Amino acid sequence: MSRVWLFSTLLLACSGAASAADTTLFDGTKPLSIVHDKNVTVSLAAQMLSDDLKALTGQTAKVSQRLSDCAQVCVVIGRFDAPVVTQLAKAAGIDPLALKGQWERYGRVAFAHQGKTYVLIYGSDRRGTVYGVTDLSRELGVSPWEWWADVKPRRVSRLAIDGAPRLSKAPSVQYRGIFLNDEDWGLEPWAGKTLEPEVGNIGPKTYKRVFELMWRLKANTLWPAMHINTVQFYGNKANPKLADDYAIVMGTSHAEPMARNNLREWDEARSGPFNFKVNRDKILDYWRTRLKETARDENIYTVGLRGLHDGPMQGADTLEARKDVLQSVIGLQRDLIHSTLGKAPETVPQAYVLYHELQEAYDAGLKLPDDVTLMWADDNYGYVRRLSNPEERKRSGGSGVYYHLSYWGRPHDYLWLGTTHPALIHAEMQKSYALDARRIWIVNVGDIKPIEYLTEYFLDLAFDADRFAEAPRDHLTKWAAEQFGPEKAAEITDLMMGYYDLAFERKPEYMGFSETEPVTPVTESDFVKPDGEKAQARLKAYADLVARAEAVAKTLPADRQSAFFEMILYPVRGAANLNSRKLNLDLANLYARQGRASANAYVAKAKAAHQALVADTATYNGLENGKWNHMMDMAPRKLPVFLEPTWPQWSVSPEKGCAAAVSGGWWNDENALTFVTGQPRSRVIELFSRDTEARDWSLKVTGDSLKISDTSGRLATDNGFEQRLTVSYDGGA
Repeated sequence: MSRVWLFSTLLLACSGAASAADTTLFDGTKPLSIVHDKNVTVSLAAQMLSDDLKALTGQTAKVSQRLSDCAQVCVVIGRFDAPVVTQLAKAAGIDPLALKGQWERYGRVAFAHQGKTYVLIYGSDRRGTVYGVTDLSRELGVSPWEWWADVKPRRVSRLAIDGAPRLSKAPSVQYRGIFLNDEDWGLEPWAGKTLEPEVGNIGPKTYKRVFELMWRLKANTLWPAMHINTVQFYGNKANPKLADDYAIVMGTSHAEPMARNNLREWDEARSGPFNFKVNRDKILDYWRTRLKETARDENIYTVGLRGLHDGPMQGADTLEARKDVLQSVIGLQRDLIHSTLGKAPETVPQAYVLYHELQEAYDAGLKLPDDVTLMWADDNYGYVRRLSNPEERKRSGGSGVYYHLSYWGRPHDYLWLGTTHPALIHAEMQKSYALDARRIWIVNVGDIKPIEYLTEYFLDLAFDADRFAEAPRDHLTKWAAEQFGPEKAAEITDLMMGYYDLAFERKPEYMGFSETEPVTPVTESDFVKPDGEKAQARLKAYADLVARAEAVAKTLPADRQSAFFEMILYPVRGAANLNSRKLNLDLANLYARQGRASANAYVAKAKAAHQALVADTATYNGLENGKWNHMMDMAPRKLPVFLEPTWPQWSVSPEKGCAAAVSGGWWNDENALTFVTGQPRSRVIELFSRDTEARDWSLKVTGDSLKISDTSGRLATDNGFEQRLTVSYDGGA
């Protein structure tokens, strides 16, 4: 049996029937079956477990609703009060009623009874039961990313689990979820053209896969995709039914009050302006209709009002006017909840997302009902703007956080690669939890890919706040071990931390040193100023990461190649190649101004980096026989930073001979290569030709305190007519 690594659920031992420390589920000799209660959610979980077991063993476990169908080994799944659970409770030595009224908890016990082996999973509610199933799958070796990132379950000859009774802890954050957003360049075209072309858009096949992933990551809340190109979630009647079947709580973003997708659902030509001051009744009817449609579903209703798409409120031009409209709107929305759902508003989950002008209005004195959750937002770049003060922390609705791992907007997007540093997520969410933001955590994950790891990290912290005691590096190491094996975990962690470190200095999407909204042209990188040394160091650091990632890839078995490419190699090489294209082109410009013969060689390096980006993106979309076709776009929004640049060519300098430069000035500048006694230091010298004639060179170093990486060489075509040398001073006289 493969080694099991810890993950997001911490489990407590509880009293119960004695059982062996190790319970065998499969050894190839005893038939395995699954029995579940009649609830549709539990039925779906049982079928998912059956699929996982087949992937692991090659054998199909019979799935039934009757205990009489139990084979020699039987996994029984149900809520605490389900007949299949209560019938076995005495034999199992448990009291399932102890879970009554609790939130998303489960118990698990293994025991022998009448010649059969049982594993009983019983939950406090639908999701608690599901988490008992997904934890079992994960313990048996099924990654949460088995479908979404092709971490394929490996066939085994034996399956065994820890048979000790256990009782899961309640989640640390009550509602934990993801926001599918800015889906125009990945999720929507992939869904519409590859996964479900019969729908031609994001539909139930896509949401089914999303919901299964959420189960495995213990997320319970979804803000669905909502851009103009996407059919709204409620526009396909199969979607909300599926959400209920999977026990997923539905919500909507700050720009979509009352479960409405304004971009697709409000027709100004038919209904008039989305202006509450002049079109109050139609807007109220619009919200009332959606409340009727969702009356039986589990929802968190966003209250408030913005423009049609994440824009300013119509008809209110001042902060005071917006605050007044919001005050009226929220009261009327609460009245609609009461009259339409027939429930007291304080019993229906509601959130006010403090984003942009909604926070401005709140800070200006907007009064919110005590039970409405204050949902604080980050600044779009991973730093939470503000959290509840001591008085706000007394609110019955509590507070939460809306956080970005993907972002569209000024001053620049990051829609391509997942680069938010895990240490930043850890710091900001630990602060949020400490200040009682524990009701709702929603993270913007864009297209899900390639933000797999960061999504899991955020949700792990939400589910179990004890994991804040674990360093981000340690979490990443355990994750890498689970996906790629413990022998590669430390190496993968080191290179990914290097990737996050470099992106923390500047995200690859920002390497154009330009701006979004309004879009401005690419400009020269600050890394190349004043002498190119920072650019050279950054290129070297990225080249090192790529070499290490490619070395790991060569050692992985075939069943992990796609997963490694999707989650590690493509992001690392993508970031490296975008940096290489930009920085080499800027160095070419700098060196051309200096009259170096190497300028055109740097253009060639930049061009090769662009071609590598194009090739890697095509490889990504072709993985797994085209499973991910149309998922990866290397130029979201076609912003200038992503586009193929014009490739300059320079004439050879009329000057002849060779020269040298050091960081800070030319070789012959005063104090250009200066060391201070007692202070060890290394400096870089660049030797270069001004023309394209090959030349030999030599240097002589006197004394024992200076060392040089090379003392002779040749400037020629194969090294671009330049050579970089390191001079090291040991501090001596």
